Amino acid sequence: MTKRSKITVPRLLECKAAGQPLSMLTAYDASFARRVDQAGVDCVLVGDSLGNVIQGRDSTVPVTVSDMVYHVEAVRRGLDHALLLADMPFMSYHDRPTAMTSAARLMRAGAEMVKLEGGSAIAAQVSDLVAHGIPVCGHLGLTPQHVHQLGGYRVQGREDGPAQALRDDARVLENAGAAMLVLECVPSDLAASIAADLSIPVIGIGAGPSVDGQVLVLYDVLGISVGRQPRFVRNFLADSHSIPEALSAFVEAVRERRFPGPENAYN
Repeated sequence: MTKRSKITVPRLLECKAAGQPLSMLTAYDASFARRVDQAGVDCVLVGDSLGNVIQGRDSTVPVTVSDMVYHVEAVRRGLDHALLLADMPFMSYHDRPTAMTSAARLMRAGAEMVKLEGGSAIAAQVSDLVAHGIPVCGHLGLTPQHVHQLGGYRVQGREDGPAQALRDDARVLENAGAAMLVLECVPSDLAASIAADLSIPVIGIGAGPSVDGQVLVLYDVLGISVGRQPRFVRNFLADSHSIPEALSAFVEAVRERRFPGPENAYN
């Protein structure tokens, strides 16, 4: 049996160059982190989605850095191979000093990369973090921390102007030093063009099949999220006999580009 090597930031770039799709799932505790890691997921994200699925809130806005630190520490204990990302929560990176302090707390808790929402408005923060040895993942498209500004959870980039703004922001983030980018709820063709334009991996969630990898919320993959589910979600437990089997099915489907299908994408 081939021993799995630890996923690193340079390894992510190698996968992009080789055309090897990357898989990512969220996790919020050590037990699920262990199962996700054993399933072969490349990256684990401690998402501020914990505000929704753990705390029962209507948005991610109330999540604090202290909340994130607690869950990062727990997830870290469950991982051996996957790269651990942590979301920077709402208003934890609105200026450069605050961003540095927040990211330092998350990295000391065990994160190996931090994820920030936004484009050119946060380019200076991204550059500062990278300059101080903190790998950064950007997040464009539907950015849940901006849900009130966006007017709800809606597909982004369908018109020419917003689509070009997303392309421009993606380039800005890469030039600022971001090592990876998440695109959420973006038309498939736009997401594909952004992925082709960048040298860093582009991970989709509701961004179609032609990007460099896929991420889903763990509870969505297991079909235990409450309420109406977005079309980009698939319940992998429905056709599996156990949670470990469902997690492995997600990883396999991503690597073989069988997920997402047309029913999970936006035009």
